[in-house]
Amino acid sequence: MKPLQASSGDLNADRRADYAEMLHAFGDHAAAAELLLGALELAPQWATGWFRVGEMQEAAGAPDLAAQAWRTVLKLDSADRLGAALKLQLIGKAPVAAAPPSAFVETLFDHYAESFDQSLVDKLGYRLPEFLDQAIRAARPGRFPLVLDLGCGTGLMGQRLRPIADRLEGYDISASMLRKARAKGVYDLLVKADLQDLAYAGRKADLVTMADVFIYVGALEAVVRTVAGMLAGDGLFAFSAEKLAAGELAGSGDFALQPSRRYAHSQSYIRRVLAANGFSILSLETSVIRQDRHQPVEGLVVVASLSSNT
Repeated sequence: MKPLQASSGDLNADRRADYAEMLHAFGDHAAAAELLLGALELAPQWATGWFRVGEMQEAAGAPDLAAQAWRTVLKLDSADRLGAALKLQLIGKAPVAAAPPSAFVETLFDHYAESFDQSLVDKLGYRLPEFLDQAIRAARPGRFPLVLDLGCGTGLMGQRLRPIADRLEGYDISASMLRKARAKGVYDLLVKADLQDLAYAGRKADLVTMADVFIYVGALEAVVRTVAGMLAGDGLFAFSAEKLAAGELAGSGDFALQPSRRYAHSQSYIRRVLAANGFSILSLETSVIRQDRHQPVEGLVVVASLSSNT
């Protein structure tokens, strides 16, 4: 698969694209899209350029033209590393899928790995690892022989888990995130894995964590079923989800794809999926887990116990 290009590879096309970005920044979205389309006549295989055209057309109030651009992206990059399918879903041009494209999630976090910790903690007030750590310690004080940190990212959750884990393993889809996590030296094992189809063959864990992971999952049934199979009897599952606001349109009411291209989940859905997989909820708290565009994001912080009979 060819790497995504930030540049069109054509100097004249890049100059037109830069000017289009200026027009877009000044609010002249339709003119920006027209200019960028002219640039794409010189570089018709430039997927990133087509994606930006779609965003400009959307901002100009032309959803049909935006959809055409994003469908072109999907033809050029079938793995959908830019998340064009999610954009189509958000403007009502495609049904909401149960999960985002794995290539989009991987590309997103590979891109943000270097600045992830600083941006999330310092700029967005991210406190989820602290909240999950407190909830785990309150639910079951003491140490855990084996802890699996799924979607471990750069290791922010792992730093909290290390003092209570005899063995700590981290799993993530992004190689760049895993490199940052490895540099912190808190994990005994780090594995590149897609949580949507994770095949775990290790010994049963005593605690599984997923901090800020369900926002890139959507439908939770398969992942929660996988986690249940990874846990020993009475093992704990500690995780978070963005809270689906009351009255927000969500199809079935279980989860919704938001303009951020993250998923929010309803509390009733989370309770139902956990119960169906043999979990009992030990704690479920609502907390502000980060800021987004200067607005607080409410999340659910959950600790559940797997029945020893499951």
